[in-house]
Amino acid sequence: MLRQQWYQKMAVSIVNRLAADACLLILTLIFHHSNANNIAAAASTAAAPNRRFEYKYSFKGPHLSQPDGSIPFWVHSGNAIPSADQVRITPSLRSQKGSVWTKTTVNFDNWEAEVTFRVSGRGRMGADGLAIWFTTAQGLDGPVYGAADNWNGIGIFFDSFDNDGKKNNPAVLVVGNNGKLVYDHPNDGTTQALGTCLRDFRNKPYPVRAKITYYKRTLIVLINNGFTPDKDDYEFCTKVDNMVIPQEGYFGISAATGGLADDHDVLSFLTFRLSEPGQELPPPEAEMPKQDKDKYQEEFENFQQDLDKKKEDYQKEHPDVQGQPIEDMYESVNDREIRQVFEGQNRIHLEIKQLHHQLAVILDEQRRYVSVATDEISKRQGESGGQVGQAPSQEMGVVVATQQEVLRNLNELRNSFYESLKQIGASQHQGNAVGMGTYETVQHFNDIKEHLHVVKKNIEHLITRNGNPSEKQVMNCPYPPPMPSCLGTTHFLVFVVIQSVLFFSYIMYKSQQEAAAKKFF
Repeated sequence: MLRQQWYQKMAVSIVNRLAADACLLILTLIFHHSNANNIAAAASTAAAPNRRFEYKYSFKGPHLSQPDGSIPFWVHSGNAIPSADQVRITPSLRSQKGSVWTKTTVNFDNWEAEVTFRVSGRGRMGADGLAIWFTTAQGLDGPVYGAADNWNGIGIFFDSFDNDGKKNNPAVLVVGNNGKLVYDHPNDGTTQALGTCLRDFRNKPYPVRAKITYYKRTLIVLINNGFTPDKDDYEFCTKVDNMVIPQEGYFGISAATGGLADDHDVLSFLTFRLSEPGQELPPPEAEMPKQDKDKYQEEFENFQQDLDKKKEDYQKEHPDVQGQPIEDMYESVNDREIRQVFEGQNRIHLEIKQLHHQLAVILDEQRRYVSVATDEISKRQGESGGQVGQAPSQEMGVVVATQQEVLRNLNELRNSFYESLKQIGASQHQGNAVGMGTYETVQHFNDIKEHLHVVKKNIEHLITRNGNPSEKQVMNCPYPPPMPSCLGTTHFLVFVVIQSVLFFSYIMYKSQQEAAAKKFF
């Protein structure tokens, strides 16, 4: 009994000691993890470089290509097909190659490229892949993902086909070259890769994004796998330290297909210039080469000379405007607004005049109808008096009353249109005399609006008032006379008797045949 109690005490003490050690270990890990996060956050905040967007080395939709099919500041070759929202580097056909390259070289030391692309195909495997380049020369065509071999610079390859059979594709590789190496196709470039990671970038629900940063001789590649619409959901792929690349070079992106084929579409290529915190970048015009500056300045001077010559020729052709400032000959913003207001008033005025004319025509027709209906009533009352002509005379009375109501409403509409015409004419006259923007002009516009509202109400009232009587006055068309039947009653009975006689005769003949046949059995 004592031994059992002693064992129990020892077990409880061991459990308590283990629990205390576990708590101490958890607290230590949490403390170190928080310190590491704080240090990393502080370091990233302190070392975050400045970014400036470089439009001459970038492209994106929705107006990516020009009407002639070219990309501003870029050149495309091979089977590349630019469109409004993307560049299809290669279509999903066998043995296709294509690429796009910047027209001018990049002359800054630190940069960042954000590339958005989509690789899609029907098969479980694709080929060959896509590459992002920074090289001293434009590799417009070649065997390395559609670009030239023996490049001088760096290439980031998105390899989708497993050439070496090691089941390590799709993969992302960073391969550098000094212009003397030949790319190792049989081994998928793994023998020359400075950094690599396994990432499946084919047939994703959202576009795949790659962020390539070269800052202080360190290359970092981050990948957004395209599983979520979050554009900033990047994952670390690889990092290459102490990497020296050419100071000047071209950005490019290429792709190729082989026995298998994928669509390689690039949606955007955004380039940013990086600088150290606190370092101010020179303005873009200061970085322009002197040759380009002289060319643009010469074009501007030629344009200015042509403009001055055209001004002199115009003044010679129009001597009445000589001595006036050139600026007074052009329409100002206020003048254009006033002209637009007057043009709108004139259009309204013309429309109302046209409606007024149509109403006058309708009134004349209605008066003629009323006079004809009145004459018809008086004739019928004179020819047939008493109870016989009472019902038709009542119907004609309803028609005449309805037509008179229509006449009254049309007269009101005509008066309203006339008032509107008077208001518009008064506002135009006052606008020409005094100018727009005064209180009286605004008041005239309000009056016009009220009169048009009254016109609308009168038209709606006219439609509702004329709808019910017209329904009552609809005359029922006489029914057509009944068509004679094709088969009379006598003919039908004769046909039934004949059919019955034939049926019974057939039955008797059949029974006699069966009785005669039984005699032989």
